[in-house]
Order: sequence, then structure tokens, then C-alpha cells
Amino acid sequence: MKAVVVTDFATEPTLADLPVPEPGPGQLLVRLHAAAVNPFDWKVADGALKDAVPHAFPLILGSDGAGVVERTGPGVTRLQPGDRVYGQFMHLETGHGSYAEYTVADQNGTIARIPEILPYALAAALPTASVTAYQAVEAAKLDDRHTLLINGASGGVGQSAIQFAARTGARILATGTPELAGYLKDLGAHTVIDFTRSPTHHQVAALHPGGIDAVLDLVTPAGGDITPLAGLLRPGGTLINTNYATDPDALAARDIRAVNLGNQPTPEVLTTLADLAATGALRVRITAEVPIDQAPAAVARARTGHTHGKTIIIP
Repeated sequence: MKAVVVTDFATEPTLADLPVPEPGPGQLLVRLHAAAVNPFDWKVADGALKDAVPHAFPLILGSDGAGVVERTGPGVTRLQPGDRVYGQFMHLETGHGSYAEYTVADQNGTIARIPEILPYALAAALPTASVTAYQAVEAAKLDDRHTLLINGASGGVGQSAIQFAARTGARILATGTPELAGYLKDLGAHTVIDFTRSPTHHQVAALHPGGIDAVLDLVTPAGGDITPLAGLLRPGGTLINTNYATDPDALAARDIRAVNLGNQPTPEVLTTLADLAATGALRVRITAEVPIDQAPAAVARARTGHTHGKTIIIP
């Protein structure tokens, strides 16, 4: 089978021909029809988890994907051949990932069935970005009395978060460039903050001198200074960061609830998001669909950070 691999940490992705994996007990063999590119994919390839999890090389890149169950291993009862499924398929210890024609997954892992009307490309775009957004907005505990700032709203997580937050009735401030402002407002943002004009926290403080209720920060890295964003919050406010940049104890002393949020998909959440996407209630911007032999170049382009939609690999 064709697959996009790295042969060691910090090496360039290449196209390889590998054996089709065999499903073991409790596992499924999935014929992938689409895989989504996420920043997490190349961070793993660069060695972000090398001290935490064993890695097998050659390592097939990619976490998110969608396809059809080809066959099952012993003891599988939850799914069967012919089922359309999607989810996260990265398994570093065995070197499996989603940038491939086939992959294996545990039947009780981070996968779920998808409706017949949901295109594979759209399904593949959901597991990392939209699950993170969904769980972040749930953690914010919003309602129509609240104002939320989404810092980094132009990316995949931010675009989904706007839509989930809009369903709560909250007022949404979203950072973005002027050329994206109309699109972000169409997704549900009330105000778009042009972060290229002046610091975001200065603009938000001017608009809301009494403070706001919640911040979803998708930008500040671990070890970065999150103090300016924390300073926008009213007492009792919530600060959520997806890069583990907050100090919950220190912020609790200032009456701020801080959450370091990681992506934790479950079959139940995946099913919910697939249903929303199938009905058009959740929109995802797909800006490129590329065949697998062009995937290494697509990953290189995505690394520049200048894309505002999902890149989908078609195995």
C-alpha cells in the first residue's frame, strides 16, 4: 500500500510502499478514503512525543481519517465490514497513521460510524480540530449572558469553536484578518478583532472595559505569556488554552478558572459531530484535496501556517 512516512525524527516525509497491516484481536482494517492534515502530525514527526511514547519507524504520518471497514480481527463485535467510519488512527507504538491506503484501529478506540450522506473528506476534517473546539466550548460553560474571545479563530479549531459557541447564544469576539472577517461573521462571530492592527488584548479591553467572561486561547504556546489575556476576564471568568500554557493554581488565586485542554475524542462525541456535519449544522472549510503522492509537498505548505482551511489527502 502507499503511505507517507518519516524514517526518523526530524526527517522529511516521503511516499513509501508498505505491506497492508493485518487486524489483530479486537481490531479493524480500514480502507481509508480521506485523511486530514493537522499541525499535530508534523509536531509528532519532529519528535514532540519522543520522550513520552515509543515510536516505530517507518512511522506513517497522520491522525485523522475516514474510510470503510475492510475486514475485522477476532473478537470484533462493534463494527463490521462495509461500515463507514472516521476518527483518529495514529498509533505511534506500531507506526500506524492515516496518510495511507489502509490502517488498523481498535474497535473501542477513537472511531465512530458516519452517516451515508457525509462525504469522507468532510468527515476526515473533524476529529482533531472540531472535537477540540466542541470540548473547549463545553468547558467554557457559556450561555446567552456571556461574552467569549476566541484567540486564533481563523484556524480549523477556531472556526468550529465559533459555530459551537454561537449555538449557546454567547456573544463572540474572534481574532482574524480583514479578508477573513466576513467569513468568520458568517460562521457566527459578532465582532472580528484584527490582530494585525494592534495587540488583541488592547482592542478587547477598549471594547469591553468591564471585562469579558471567557477566553479560548488557541495561540499562546506552553511557556508563553498568557497574562494579557487573563487580564481581560472578569472575576469568575474562564481561560482555556489548548497548548498547556496556563497555571490553574496561580489563576485560581485571581478568581479565574483556567483549563489546559487536550483533544480527547470519544465515539459519542465523534458521532455527534458527524451528525452535525452531515446536516450542515457544522461547517468545515476544505481548501485543498490532494492525492497521496502529493502529500509530502502538502505537509510542507501547511507547515507555513498560512492556510485557513483543511488540507485533505486522498489515498
